[in-house]
Amino acid sequence: MSARFPKPATPLGPRARIAVVVAAVLLLAGGSVGYVMHAEQRTKGRQTEADASFALGGPALYFRDTAGGRVAHQPLPATRAAATRAAATRAADARTRGGPACDRFYASDEGALCLRAKPGVLPKTYAIVLDRRLREKRRITVPGVPTRARVSASGRMLSWTVFATGDSYATTSFSTRTAILDLRTGYLIKSMENIQLTIDGARYHAPDVNYWGVTFARDDNRFYATVSTKGRTYLVEGNMRDWTAKALRQNVECPSLSPDNTRLAFKKKVSDDAAAPWRLYVLDLRTMRETPLAEEHSVDDQAAWLDDGTLAYALPGGGGRGSDIWTVPADGTGTPRVAVKGGSSPVAVAG
Repeated sequence: MSARFPKPATPLGPRARIAVVVAAVLLLAGGSVGYVMHAEQRTKGRQTEADASFALGGPALYFRDTAGGRVAHQPLPATRAAATRAAATRAADARTRGGPACDRFYASDEGALCLRAKPGVLPKTYAIVLDRRLREKRRITVPGVPTRARVSASGRMLSWTVFATGDSYATTSFSTRTAILDLRTGYLIKSMENIQLTIDGARYHAPDVNYWGVTFARDDNRFYATVSTKGRTYLVEGNMRDWTAKALRQNVECPSLSPDNTRLAFKKKVSDDAAAPWRLYVLDLRTMRETPLAEEHSVDDQAAWLDDGTLAYALPGGGGRGSDIWTVPADGTGTPRVAVKGGSSPVAVAG
């Protein structure tokens, strides 16, 4: 008996082959859309805006509560000495919850900036401008992952930084985009990369220039930021009116200007160990003298001034918490203390 073999399938014609390809593409696209819709539904399923009773007021320390991702606040003593005493006696959880959902947050007495990661196949960020009641005034969508946010003391100038690629300042593979928004004029600078930059007294151009970590002076014109190029980082002083920036010194990242505008807190690279590359310093802008702070852990944050003598910053948290907020004196003395367990993005609001 002769063996029986299946009859060969009839080859698909051109139209049939096209139909199969189209069906496969639609199936894959449907899966991607389903994933995005699921992510969006998860976001919509939880409250992301502030409660009606939650607003800016102080004196208080505002921060992102890492447990729920929403902004909270707790009392903030007016002086460093009072803050030190209060830290030793503060209740385990004195926070008031109910703020908006943010991945990065910063505020002045007049308003706030909330950066919220947007779910989807390609990472995006909502930069949300908030008023004193923490109600949305404007929303800007930008590509990338949120990482830094700042508001000037007057509330007029806002800046944010997102990672375009990569996920850590400790590597050389990242790319950032930093924007500046003037709320008085409504003018938005989508990327600082076109600013006229001077390094060592000469105009500087390079394709690898990256800016991040803006901090504003009280006049809403002068600002400081970090620029990175050719494997080096520089502190730059910028001028909004002229749209110029000049490098002041090397090895300065994430500057933060003191309330009296005389000093800059920053993180300085002190090691090639990717797990612990930085230490917090304070730079006197008159003498250009650097002072290392008592915090010896590597701080990957843009520290915030609670007053002219105290800095706050986030460190990896204990007990499974994402991060905790610590404080340390700005003159190099004292001892770091935990201010908030399970918090990040600290900012002091006076009233």
